Amino acid sequence: MTFAREVISRNGLQRLGTIIEDGDDLGEVLALSLRAFLELMEHGVVSWETLSIPFVRKVVCYVNMNLMDASVPPLALGLLESVTLSSPALGQLVKSEVPLDRLLVHLQVMNQQLQTKAMALLTALLQGASPVERKHMLDYLWQRNLRQFIYKNIIHSAAPMGDEMAHHLYVLQALTLGLLEPRMRTPLDPYSQEQREQLQVLRQAAFEVEGESSGTGLSADRRRSLCAREFRKLGFSNSNPAQDLERVPPGLLALDNMLYFSRNAPSAYSRFVLENSSREDKHECPFARGSIQLTVLLCELLHVGEPCSETAQDFSPMFFGQDQSFHELFCVGIQLLNKTWKEMRATQEDFDKVMQVVREQLARTLALKPTSLELFRTKVNALTYGEVLRLRQTERLHQEGTLAPPILELREKLKPELMGLIRQQRLLRLCEGTLFRKISSRRRQDKLWFCCLSPNHKLLQYGDMEEGASPPTLESLPEQLPVADMRALLTGKDCPHVREKGSGKQNKDLYELAFSISYDRGEEEAYLNFIAPSKREFYLWTDGLSALLGSPMSSEQTRLDLEQLLTMETKLRLLELENVPIPEQPPPVPPPPTNFNFCYDCSITEP
Repeated sequence: MTFAREVISRNGLQRLGTIIEDGDDLGEVLALSLRAFLELMEHGVVSWETLSIPFVRKVVCYVNMNLMDASVPPLALGLLESVTLSSPALGQLVKSEVPLDRLLVHLQVMNQQLQTKAMALLTALLQGASPVERKHMLDYLWQRNLRQFIYKNIIHSAAPMGDEMAHHLYVLQALTLGLLEPRMRTPLDPYSQEQREQLQVLRQAAFEVEGESSGTGLSADRRRSLCAREFRKLGFSNSNPAQDLERVPPGLLALDNMLYFSRNAPSAYSRFVLENSSREDKHECPFARGSIQLTVLLCELLHVGEPCSETAQDFSPMFFGQDQSFHELFCVGIQLLNKTWKEMRATQEDFDKVMQVVREQLARTLALKPTSLELFRTKVNALTYGEVLRLRQTERLHQEGTLAPPILELREKLKPELMGLIRQQRLLRLCEGTLFRKISSRRRQDKLWFCCLSPNHKLLQYGDMEEGASPPTLESLPEQLPVADMRALLTGKDCPHVREKGSGKQNKDLYELAFSISYDRGEEEAYLNFIAPSKREFYLWTDGLSALLGSPMSSEQTRLDLEQLLTMETKLRLLELENVPIPEQPPPVPPPPTNFNFCYDCSITEP
């Protein structure tokens, strides 16, 4: 800074400016003059706005000329970038004097420094342009195959990409996505004929066979009622879809996404809508509501409408891999939403939970920076709901430090004791007993019976009961089954009392709650059959009976209980080590001393 101030005070800038303006030497002298001028200006002592128009025009000439030293154009481009970003008036001059085609020529030269500086000036010109001008400029650049060139020759170049180029690609991506902001901020106009027709196209693509109209021959009221019902089937929260699309964001951008999906993936669109609109078990995934929320989510993840960061470099390579990247990403996301919805067996009440999982799936996959949409689709579909839960658990354990080898070793040592505690709790629950229902062949659930384990764990005692009666005493239960006679525990479809019931939906719940005990009755094998009143009771009884039979307790409830007890016990054991870093490996044992002369022999009596 001291040197720069001294040079500038002695008219150093003016002398360099004269060398650059005269342009007598197009080789090393000009390159050194441009470099010195740039470095002096970067100190901020003199404003870029003080530069004269003839000087800027001369630097523009160096960008537009062909015959000169190879080191001059990158320096001239860098100077014009600084001028454009610092002075709106001079920026307009640069924009009018430097054709976009000339910048494209520089970008196609296999010189990384020249490419980077050309991209820097291009993004500076785009940032300084008005929204309308920016759209025209980007449309022209895409027509000239800039996207394909960036994808093939810059992103997939053999040479590693520099941080500066990564930043300019981030800016270019942000500015391109920024073109979606007006649609995102504009609510649907219920009086717009064009927008009403777009909604009808969306409905007809899902529910009307080609060449037919569902409203043919119907009165206006009947046709209106039919359309309203079909819009509700389409997943809109209101029978008038305009009310759903009045929310901004996403405004009309959500409608654009839905139309793009219906036109470019018609079979997937029809399958999604018809599959969910025909369901009657409250597990239908609402297409329109999901599309609106997914559009909001994508706008947040891709920072649509947000100002560009001055340092960020996190562009998505796949954005330059195809046209209409945002809409294509939506098509992948909406099918992912349907897939995740089914994996979670979600209902309308779970909508927000499902969207949180979908957000996590998309964010995690985007963070991997897949180079193509197909790779993105493959990776995001592999990230199932179960995998998301596993990753969450692993991250939580890493955060708590519970995956360090010493902690894992401690957990393994605690497991037998805690499994004994769970076993004890399960047997106590069996001793308390449970009221079960008998399922007759006609599916009449009108008979009750009670079963419990004797306090000495040697007998299962059971008998019929009246509904509403208080739990019976052990002495009043007429039937007994010695634990010593029990042979095996059967669950689900292996149970004899549900094996013959067919495979309809009505039997699915029975399969999940059914269990049986096989035992010896004389020379025959007999069964004591149960239908648990709830999934929790099913886990408790199957665990308890497994413990009596000497088998491992393998239910989901046991896994959850063991994890909870292990976590609590580990935290209690480590309370005194709070904020003390636990090493990955035990500290090494120091070597023995060279001699033991320091030992004190207590047997020697001092005089």
